[in-house]
Amino acid sequence: MDRLKQIESFVSVATRGSLTAAAQLEGVAPAVMGRRIDALESRLGVKLLLRTTRRITLTHEGSAFLEDCQRLLIEFANAESSVSAGGVKASGFLRVTAPAGFGRRHVAPLVPEFLAAHPEVSVSLNLSDRVVDIAGEGYDCAVRVGDLPDSSLVSVRLADNRRLCVATPAYLKRAGMPQHPSELSRHACLMLSSDASQTRGWAFNIDGEITHLRPTGRLDCSDGQVLRDWCLRGLGLAWRSTWEVEQDIAAGRLQTVLEDFAAPPNGIYALVPQRKHLPLRVRLWVDFLKLSYARPDYWSASGMGGR
Repeated sequence: MDRLKQIESFVSVATRGSLTAAAQLEGVAPAVMGRRIDALESRLGVKLLLRTTRRITLTHEGSAFLEDCQRLLIEFANAESSVSAGGVKASGFLRVTAPAGFGRRHVAPLVPEFLAAHPEVSVSLNLSDRVVDIAGEGYDCAVRVGDLPDSSLVSVRLADNRRLCVATPAYLKRAGMPQHPSELSRHACLMLSSDASQTRGWAFNIDGEITHLRPTGRLDCSDGQVLRDWCLRGLGLAWRSTWEVEQDIAAGRLQTVLEDFAAPPNGIYALVPQRKHLPLRVRLWVDFLKLSYARPDYWSASGMGGR
């Protein structure tokens, strides 16, 4: 059986959560999709999907494999396009959405360079911390920072993202230095609103397990930049990405807290709709972001320092 077909079927079933839905899209019987998944799991020697009569869920191994498969399928499509497109130029209207703070610093500054390389492309950039419905609102690509919810969208990991708990020295002198994440309940914590993207809370590595906490406080906001500004004014603790506060830490304006419990980096992703043939301008944009963020000097030159 074709290995590529097995992988395509696995991605289709995993993202749609149903053998029937994936089979209907391809025009085959659900049993055919089931046999492809069985053959793939048998070949790999690992269970990827847990199937019941009501639902299909990914195993831990299946979740990791899904991200790799999505990336490989995009790269395979790009390789074919680069040959078949020949001298065809990217053109048309590209709609992109990104989180407000990250977008201002690390998406918007790259747009002119992309347009210079592709003069027949136009870009509309939406900056918002609201989780935009890409397909429903007609976007070609979303840049997301942090953990991704289960979705039928295709994700491409662009770079690592590390988050830290920070506060001003003045606040810590006044309120004390927390020694364990459980002590956050006694502190003023500056939270991202529940209608924004940080819905799971603050992540910490406690006894070798990643634990998400949702501390409380008198202030929350849907704009991460406002949280940073409030933090700099000494109004409480904030959980922010290193690309946002690295310079403040280096200058002594902010101090890291609970570093011994810092969670491993999560990701910065490009999300695109699940399409058989992505427009050339979208594929080139995703590749451009990935190559830009992979440059050895990019993050230090943009003021991020470490990752």
